[in-house]
Amino acid sequence: MDAPARATAPCATSRMPAAACLAPAALSLWLLAAHALRTGDRGLALAWALAPLLLAVPHGWVRRAAQLALAWAVLAWARAGGELIELRVAMGLPWARLAAILAALMLLAAAGMVLLERGPAARRHGADPAPHWPPALALALTVGLLAVCRAKVPFPILLPDRFLPGAGWPLVLALGAYAAWLVRALLAPGGGPGRWARLRLRAWGLFSTLFFAQLLLGLAGAERLLMTGTLHLPVPALIAAGPVFRGEGLFMAGLFLATVAVVGPAWCSWLCYIGAWDGAAAARHKVPRPLPPWRGPVRAALAALVLLTAWGLRVAGAPVALAVGLAAAFGLAGVAVMLLFSRRRGLMVHCTAFCPMGLAATLLGRLTPLRVRVGPGCTDCGACLRACRYGALSPERLAQGRPGGTCTLCGDCVARCPHAALGYRFPGLSPRRARALFAVLAVSLHAVFLGVARI
Repeated sequence: MDAPARATAPCATSRMPAAACLAPAALSLWLLAAHALRTGDRGLALAWALAPLLLAVPHGWVRRAAQLALAWAVLAWARAGGELIELRVAMGLPWARLAAILAALMLLAAAGMVLLERGPAARRHGADPAPHWPPALALALTVGLLAVCRAKVPFPILLPDRFLPGAGWPLVLALGAYAAWLVRALLAPGGGPGRWARLRLRAWGLFSTLFFAQLLLGLAGAERLLMTGTLHLPVPALIAAGPVFRGEGLFMAGLFLATVAVVGPAWCSWLCYIGAWDGAAAARHKVPRPLPPWRGPVRAALAALVLLTAWGLRVAGAPVALAVGLAAAFGLAGVAVMLLFSRRRGLMVHCTAFCPMGLAATLLGRLTPLRVRVGPGCTDCGACLRACRYGALSPERLAQGRPGGTCTLCGDCVARCPHAALGYRFPGLSPRRARALFAVLAVSLHAVFLGVARI
């Protein structure tokens, strides 16, 4: 957590108001907006023009995010200056005035960074007790990933761009700010031990709601809300079974593997559009009741059955309608599992004993270095056992110092532990920093999925 900044710059020791000290930062961002408008990108210009409004938010991450943006501005002006000067030299035109103007722009951005660090704004934002850098990094990561998606995908991946070309940039900024807000809310001190779980379930539910709302509106006639116009059943098992049956279509499988490579099995507890339903169903029961030991073999058998069925249908040349019908029946069976078992046991039975992708995520997730571990301060109070909805914790697992194979790194148990004995582990980082790293990665991917994940 950032300590409150010591105001030692001239701006801090004078009677100049904080708004005047924010002026260089705001002006630098508006100049970037003007530059984007000059290149014809009105959406990006609007995003840069709106960015200074965040400085009015009295949270420490705003200052850090603005400093990251200003550092990018310095690099952007340097790159643009180099290209323009090289062009003018090649054409035999004078370039000294251009170099001076761009140098002034770089100095203005650098001054904005310094005044944000030491000026009155530093005192205002520095008083925020929540961590400052993790939310700012979440904003930067979200914006960066969405910018890459927007640039590399051959069709408009962001919904606003489908209705008005260039309008996706304000959404990118909004999703970045949302990611920063959520990371701050998760990591801020106070709020009670159940806040992490409540925020996670609400954010997860928001993603699932938007995902299926877009699907239903698309089916109702708003076809631009659909991703490609080629519909796929929203059943997680089809991420693996679909390519086996079709012999192609690896996009969803690739997206699944990419996210598992970053956050491991947290795909199941933060990013799965169906898993949010199971989480809501299990939350209706306060104390989870564990499943019998044969849960693991049953899930493995179901996963094998799904893949073998998809392969058999392909070999047999079965019609697509039959495959779609079987997939729909499997999806409805999963919903029935949530209603009949997850609600009654307070445990996410669908995710831990039925869904093949849950098994894949927990197995592949072991390749990532992020872990949840039990430290020596554990008193066997049982608070974590009541928080875990994945059946990954038990007195035996606590004695071993690690959760079971169904752990999805959701973090509910970590937040619930009153003795800070449970925590995230990552090589080279303290448990506090490892938890912040996980929050940044998981929330950034969640925000990106809010913007791009559609059928």
